[in-house]
Amino acid sequence: MPMILLPPSEGKTSPISGDSLCLDDLSYSGLNKSREQVLAALEVVSKGEIEQARKIIGISAKQDFEIQRNREIFSSPCAPAHQIYTGVLFDAIGMDSLNKSQLAKLNRLTNVVSALFGLITLGDLIPTYRLSGDANLPIVGSLAKHWSPQITQELSKVKSMVIDLRSGIYQKLGPIPKGISENSVIPRVMQKMSSGPPKVVSHHNKATKGRIVRAIIEHKAKIESIEDLAELIAKLDADVSVVKPAKGQSARILDVVIAAH
Repeated sequence: MPMILLPPSEGKTSPISGDSLCLDDLSYSGLNKSREQVLAALEVVSKGEIEQARKIIGISAKQDFEIQRNREIFSSPCAPAHQIYTGVLFDAIGMDSLNKSQLAKLNRLTNVVSALFGLITLGDLIPTYRLSGDANLPIVGSLAKHWSPQITQELSKVKSMVIDLRSGIYQKLGPIPKGISENSVIPRVMQKMSSGPPKVVSHHNKATKGRIVRAIIEHKAKIESIEDLAELIAKLDADVSVVKPAKGQSARILDVVIAAH
């Protein structure tokens, strides 16, 4: 079965109970040293001058509760990532209506590229936090430069097809390596316009990606090729076409055009 890559959500729920963060329990343990570096840098930022913290984290004064959350990362209760991340994409997956077997499949196949943790599965236990993929942290610097070599190395070990549903910022945190590019696909979701060519519309882009994940989880047959994926997505009332890869492109593109709403 394929490996699905998702971005994290900006919005997150806060568990009211649960164990505190344990890096040794997370998937991809080889990333733990880098996780410790980002966590330490974020702690310094969150406990420092508040206006500087707002700037680095990318929030307004009305969102200062996010800084407090970051200060409490090591003591806050954790929950599976599929319960922490919220928003349009994750809502469209419909976690609450998945049965036990489907939820286990979702956690097994789906990975999130996180600014804080690098690469995790949706079943990993994490706390609520606030950190964007385009942030620059003291000592660590650019998160894209910090994470990209390591996440790309982890992805290079993948033997199955990779379905990359990340936004651009999070693709930079772990570009698809050349070694698996022929077996990797990026669904590019666009919406039909009343006039002119289709365009990317953020809300519908995210919702459609969530529906794609749901369709993969519900699908009983194996998805082993881009053609298999295209056929499945077409059942979501979308026009699907395989785009010939450009020279030097790291993964193949699947154009997914949905009707206007």
